[in-house]
Amino acid sequence: MQNPFQSQRPDIDDNRHIRIPQREAFQALKNYYASDPEETDREVGIVLPVGCGKSGCITLAPFAFQSTRTLVVAPGVRIAEQLAADFNPSNSAMFYQKCQVLAGAPYPEPVEIRGTTTNRADLDEAHVVITNIQQLQGDAKRWLQALPEDYFDLILFDEGHHSVAESWETLKTRFPNARIVNFSATPLRADGKIMAGRVLYSYSIFRAIRDGYVKRLKAVQLNPRTLRYVRCDDTQEIEVDLAEVRRLGETDADFRRSIVTSTETLNTIVDASIRELDRLRAETGEGKLKIIASALNYEHCSQIVEAYVARGRRAGYVHSRPMSASCSDSKTMSLMSLSRCESLVRDSIPRY
Repeated sequence: MQNPFQSQRPDIDDNRHIRIPQREAFQALKNYYASDPEETDREVGIVLPVGCGKSGCITLAPFAFQSTRTLVVAPGVRIAEQLAADFNPSNSAMFYQKCQVLAGAPYPEPVEIRGTTTNRADLDEAHVVITNIQQLQGDAKRWLQALPEDYFDLILFDEGHHSVAESWETLKTRFPNARIVNFSATPLRADGKIMAGRVLYSYSIFRAIRDGYVKRLKAVQLNPRTLRYVRCDDTQEIEVDLAEVRRLGETDADFRRSIVTSTETLNTIVDASIRELDRLRAETGEGKLKIIASALNYEHCSQIVEAYVARGRRAGYVHSRPMSASCSDSKTMSLMSLSRCESLVRDSIPRY
């Protein structure tokens, strides 16, 4: 059977329906695949902010690799369903049709592993298999044991920052010859681990705002010359310059886990962000403008919220710990990291 990933020529470069980050990510993957195999990492990453077309990037990626059979792995059922719909030729909103990537059939044949309804013959006929990690690990790892190690030549992980978990590593080991691409908006996990693989392409939130893909977000950046932070283990207060904070935040997991802000630095950034919020509310007449927070760990998050509450502002937080903690109706939420203070959001950022 003809394989569209190898025989079809997708319209991407000059396609006005394809977003800038999708075109650039596709070209980065294509160049990576064309490079010397002896010098190429098996696993790479693509980082895109929410709303910039990550799902579309995933549907384009197999063309960059001229894949024989691709496995697309989502962290949960809902995302797996969305990805399956993007590949489904019977869906009028299927990505290849909606964005005019392909002029017509043949389209890649998709199949979704779900429950006990999928059989091996379905997979053998498919060019792309979509599932979530629980399906592959369930039923005594039936699918992992049944498929030969060369069954997939490409594995695409959505929400790829999860791929450092043990269950995902087992999957990678099972298909040792497959190239791996991790797609994520948040390559840093809450436990301090960073998404596996060299980051091949990253589309910054600054560009996303400038290019109009994140239309309801305005960024205001405050870059002090130095910042003070406190390590939780010894409570020692240390002053470093901004470049060093950025470096530590990117490379040092202990730094991300243990950091809290010194009182002086915290007060400076919180007060500056409130002044900017009040100024924009007065200037625009929009009383629903909010500040959004980015914290380095749970303790840092609590510290930021307490600082805003102490100034008479309603603040809440969300986090990835098992217990629930959210405050979606807050008038004000902190937007702060050690290196920047960005704001402001009106309602929500579009997903797709």
